[in-house]
Amino acid sequence: MECEETIVDTRDYRPEERKAGERINHLLFLLNQTEPSSPEYRSLLKELFKDKLGEGSFVGAGLHGAALDRVTIGKDVLVNTNALFMARGGITIEDHVMIASDASILTNNHDPYDRRVLPCRPVLIKEGAWIGAHAIVLPGVCIGRYAIVGAGSVVTKDIPDYGVAVGNPARVIRMLDPDKFPASE
Repeated sequence: MECEETIVDTRDYRPEERKAGERINHLLFLLNQTEPSSPEYRSLLKELFKDKLGEGSFVGAGLHGAALDRVTIGKDVLVNTNALFMARGGITIEDHVMIASDASILTNNHDPYDRRVLPCRPVLIKEGAWIGAHAIVLPGVCIGRYAIVGAGSVVTKDIPDYGVAVGNPARVIRMLDPDKFPASE
């Protein structure tokens, strides 16, 4: 995936960025203290993600992260419990994606010489992908359509459409048959 890197110096946050971060932290605290099947929980999800949470999508309790205003979630997406979204570089999750418990999606790193500086690159998870439990997706990665990332894998490079990737670092071990998946709308 071609993606442009942005650099963020955490010493230079503008007041509106700090306020947005405080709002997100407050909403995460409330969300993580609320019964997930309640109308209040759904309302908090909508407030947290605004118009970037697709119809029929659900994000489980124990959500953690930063810059969640830079996350876009398609329709019929399931993000299971204890997800970590470090989204300063932007996270796009397309329709019908499944993300298992304890998965981490990271769009920022730290400069090795000045750790208050964050190089950020977006992450794209395409339609129908499945991210296994405890998997870690690193900055700048694209997970292809209907691809699978095995549990505990660390994804450092793009995974092609229909690829099954496992390990640390994750590598493609097989390809799925595209004809066995529904055609896109």
